[in-house]
Amino acid sequence: MENETHVSINTFSMSEDSNGFLLWKVSNLWQRELKNHLDPFGLTHCQFSLLASVYWNNQFKEQVTQVDLSEHTRIDPMTTSTVVRTLEKKGFISRTEHTTDTRAKALELTPKGKDTLEKAIQSVEAFEEQFFNLFKDKNEDLRQTLQLLLNYSR
Repeated sequence: MENETHVSINTFSMSEDSNGFLLWKVSNLWQRELKNHLDPFGLTHCQFSLLASVYWNNQFKEQVTQVDLSEHTRIDPMTTSTVVRTLEKKGFISRTEHTTDTRAKALELTPKGKDTLEKAIQSVEAFEEQFFNLFKDKNEDLRQTLQLLLNYSR
C-alpha cells in the first residue's frame, strides 16, 4: 500500500474543469432558485413548463395535445401525461375531445390556470433577468449556445 501510485480516472485536474459538472451545478442552482419563485403558485418546475407550453402552443395551434407538449418540452410522454392530470386536478387546465383525433385530448388553460401562469411568469422572468444579468449584452450568445447543446441529440 505504501508504494501505490495515484492513477487518475479522468482527464480533469479539478472537477470545475469539466463543462458537464459546471453545467450540472449551475442547473441545480437555477432550479433551486426557480423552485422558490414557483412555490407560492403551487407549481413545480415541470408543471410550470407544461402550463406555459399549453399557453404558447395555443397561440399557434387550434388544439394542443399532450404529444405536442411532450415534443415541445422534451419531457417524456408518461411524465407529461402524469403532470397534465395533476394540472387538471388543480384546475389549471381542461381537457376536451379533440376535433380530428379521437385518441387525443385538446388542452386549454382555465381562467384559474391563465391567472396563475401570468403571475408565475412575472416572477420567473424577474428571477431570470436577475440570474442571467451577469451576461448583460451576451444573453443572445448564451441562448445560441444553449440551442446548440439542445440540438446535440438530434
